[in-house]
Amino acid sequence: MNRRTFIAAAGFAVIATSSLTAAEPVKHRILAADKGHICIVSGEGCVEWEAPCAGDVHDLSLLPNGNILFPMSSTEVVEMNPNRQVVWRYTSKAKEGYNGPVEVHAFQRLEDGGTLIAESGNCRLIEVDGTGKISKVIPLTVENPHHHRDTRMVRKLKNGHYLVCHEADGTVREYDADAKVVWSYKLDLAGRPRSPGHGPEGHGTEVYGAIRLANGNTLIAAGNGNRVIEVSPAGEIVWSIDQTELPGITLAWVTSLHALPNGHIVIGNCHAGPENPQLIEVSRDKQVVWQMKNFDIFGNSLAMAQILDVPGAIR
Repeated sequence: MNRRTFIAAAGFAVIATSSLTAAEPVKHRILAADKGHICIVSGEGCVEWEAPCAGDVHDLSLLPNGNILFPMSSTEVVEMNPNRQVVWRYTSKAKEGYNGPVEVHAFQRLEDGGTLIAESGNCRLIEVDGTGKISKVIPLTVENPHHHRDTRMVRKLKNGHYLVCHEADGTVREYDADAKVVWSYKLDLAGRPRSPGHGPEGHGTEVYGAIRLANGNTLIAAGNGNRVIEVSPAGEIVWSIDQTELPGITLAWVTSLHALPNGHIVIGNCHAGPENPQLIEVSRDKQVVWQMKNFDIFGNSLAMAQILDVPGAIR
């Protein structure tokens, strides 16, 4: 598929989805990765584009220019065009004074063209320009440092702050431009005992995802907390979906999040097994309006996805 065909297909999906009537089923075109490849999949479940990728993919993004940003390894982030040519890459290494391993679990292309990268092990965020030069460093507050667990999802906010999920700390922290923590929320076990495992049987506080909503609240994918919670600036839970609250669905390691313009939420449900969907769209009154369960293309470790046919989604 050439670049023109790739971008044209994206435009068609937006038109087709916007023309749906209330009686027609919801379908979504997605970008996701698992089982050694990253794919664009149509609303009908067909692979439109794919490329190989190694290891766990904990973040990815289809960029406005039609290229895709994703990890090629645990330390390397690449930008690939529709012809599968890598047009930009950055490899993270141990910072000065640190001799341990480094892993990258989150990144984001910024409005100025730079790229935000979270470096677990180095306990920092960096902003990198198009030449690979580090233009900014944000040291992170980490209580339980670990090269695999310092961070999961990280996003730079419209106010210039950084919203960071610290997996091992079980805490979401918001940092200002000077690396000061200006807001935080520590997850709890919600009255249940901690239990081992990555699937529905596991339970803990290893948080995965967080996005800042337009109303100022923070939507949190609780990882192995098996739930989604919306938290006010004062730290109060104002809305939630618990592990078995959706009929016929069990949440396991809750990962990616989208807040759609219509108020719906799309949830990533990783490690939940083939009897459960990997992606779920729910309304604010907790009605399931769409789900993706595709274990032919993806497997039980689909951690991050992007909905491609809904402009204006927060993710």
